Amino acid sequence: MELQRKTAIIDVGGGLRGVYAAGIFDYCLDKNICFDLCIGISAGSANVASYMAGQKMRNYAFFTEYPFRREYMSFSNLLLKKSYLDLDYIYGTLSNSDGENPLDYQAIMDNPAEFMAIATEAETGAAAYFDKSDLRQDDYCVLKASSAIPFVCHPYNVHGKAYYDGALSDTIPIQKAFDYGCEKIVLILTKPKDILRTSKKDEFLANRIWNKYPMAAERMCKRAERYNQGVALAKEYAKQGKVLIVAPDDTCGVDTLTKDKEALKHFYEKGYQDAKAIDTFIK
Repeated sequence: MELQRKTAIIDVGGGLRGVYAAGIFDYCLDKNICFDLCIGISAGSANVASYMAGQKMRNYAFFTEYPFRREYMSFSNLLLKKSYLDLDYIYGTLSNSDGENPLDYQAIMDNPAEFMAIATEAETGAAAYFDKSDLRQDDYCVLKASSAIPFVCHPYNVHGKAYYDGALSDTIPIQKAFDYGCEKIVLILTKPKDILRTSKKDEFLANRIWNKYPMAAERMCKRAERYNQGVALAKEYAKQGKVLIVAPDDTCGVDTLTKDKEALKHFYEKGYQDAKAIDTFIK
């Protein structure tokens, strides 16, 4: 695939709404659209990894098939493992080289694009920016850390530190892409771009971790504000032709933990169709 210079793609995640972004990445694979920098937050980090590995439709199963397994997502996980989502099952049992749906680690390493997964340090609330050097064959703790929603998941360790979801600290990392030297950025949102995020759910989750991780909890409470500010900034850059926001006009009934196969399928297809806007923007 021919690499386009000075471009970035950012997937901000959104739980199972990430199936929309999976459709966008599969379109990019079909059309040989490449980027210099691929940034993923939360579920977006897994989408980016499969895209960089060239594994079309790989993430589709993670959104439309595996969530219906008790090992992946269930209240029994919450009771027994203190985590509603078993990220070890997702990014270990299923994704390792001997797993049911292995991630092509070597293909990621061979891809000339830069990989970045964003997580949040649980103790300090600071953003952490992981790259290829933090990935190992059959050790995808970076993806687990980036995807660990407070209370829904326990924090995950990377290099001896505990991390939560990257959306707590750098929700819309446009500036990070510009700092890298990118001139054009594709920003994937999994909610309509004109809908403001509210903090009600975030505050509920933050209260559950406040005693142990007050800095991360504080970040969680301000997540909606930073998200809304980030989208507003992206819209300004879009007017200048520097950013393309690819976002759905509706979510097809899909929310963060929605288990509805038909809705998830339709949302994936919407992402694939909406991705056509990337062709003109990149060229």
